[in-house]
Amino acid sequence: MQAGLLGTAGLCLADLLRLEARASAKIVRGARAPSVIILWMRGGPSQLDMWDPKPDAPAEIRGLFQPIQTKVPGVYLSELLPKSAAIMDRWSLVRSAAHRTQDGNVGHSDGDQICFTGYVAGRDPDQNIMPSCGSHVAKQLQQRDPSLPAYVMIPRQVPGTGAAWLGKAFQPFETVADPADNRPFVIPNLGLVQGVSEALLKDRVQLLHALDKYHAGEAGQLIDKHQASALNILTSRRALDAFDFDRESAATKDRYGLEPGFEPHDPQRCGAPNWAQRMLLARRLVEAGVRLVTVDVRWWDFHKQAFDSQRRGFLPRWDQAYTALIEDLDERGLLDSTMVVAWGEIGRTPIINKDAGRDHWPYVMSVAMAGGGIKGGRVVGSSDRKGSAPADNPKIVHDVLATMYRHLGIDINQNNLDYNGRPHAVLSDGSPIDELF
Repeated sequence: MQAGLLGTAGLCLADLLRLEARASAKIVRGARAPSVIILWMRGGPSQLDMWDPKPDAPAEIRGLFQPIQTKVPGVYLSELLPKSAAIMDRWSLVRSAAHRTQDGNVGHSDGDQICFTGYVAGRDPDQNIMPSCGSHVAKQLQQRDPSLPAYVMIPRQVPGTGAAWLGKAFQPFETVADPADNRPFVIPNLGLVQGVSEALLKDRVQLLHALDKYHAGEAGQLIDKHQASALNILTSRRALDAFDFDRESAATKDRYGLEPGFEPHDPQRCGAPNWAQRMLLARRLVEAGVRLVTVDVRWWDFHKQAFDSQRRGFLPRWDQAYTALIEDLDERGLLDSTMVVAWGEIGRTPIINKDAGRDHWPYVMSVAMAGGGIKGGRVVGSSDRKGSAPADNPKIVHDVLATMYRHLGIDINQNNLDYNGRPHAVLSDGSPIDELF
């Protein structure tokens, strides 16, 4: 009867909730629980063409874009980021982030793994051998609203975001549906399957509770607390409301950007969807109480015609969506409790290649960070005059993870056992970036 209940009621969240651990962080009653939005710029955004321009460098380094003054004196950004420059007092930059030299020649999937887990990749860098930051969040934190998953991916997992040996219960909840698509936004696996009414579900639950009482003292229960949480999701409508993207007004959607996806000039790269609407959904989810939302904001791997692609679509659209998110969170009183981390797995080469693009460069990268107590208008560290390596105050990507973990109240020293019974700390390297606060 347990299997029948799950099969006919469509309780697809039960597995996700079944093994979820109790919170290690205490939540102050009446205060908003901390959340994080990761804007994952997969492919590797160019530090020189966005956040760390080098106007005095030779032409083969500085590129085609001119720097512009931001609202913060002495801080400059690319000319294609005027909206970001205008609200620089609300967000900050780390310009000296890099991968550790002992982690080797880091590429896309290797970088994904390190940035999401804090550990190097295995033989197959597309598959997690260590749990992602989101999976640790799901394991350690009790949700502010127990009817919502703690860890959400929009729309699907990217390399590095899995739970590895923590188990399937700590995988991200994937929206699957994509608000970037020009179609009705409906989340699969939420709600009752066709033909099962709430009244019928209630009858089945009451029957199971009655059987549990009858068999009290025997091994196991027909319905456990995780199934009960899944039932709450189905019957309370909290999750349905949180994921109901149609509740956002046309004006708000337009503020983030409604233009359809676009194709970069590099024929090797896939087109970019309208990830602006994905950012809006992320805001909606943290407002409802989701603790960590990772947004797939790809694809920044410009080996060819980088300047045409960035000028034509990527940077203006990024500028509009990113600033809309920061301003929207601020206006709704969510920015203090919501940390927004925008970054990719690698930087780009300082020297422009023969195809007018930039190649992979793990030796320095910029990270944009806002909210969660971060002071706006700060620049942590710097790169050298070529934008090729940290010049002062170097940071490793693990420091970004440590900063997010501290904000969320994650115990980074907690040990979890892998499949072989070996203990692993949540994060064994890195320190919070205190200069941001």
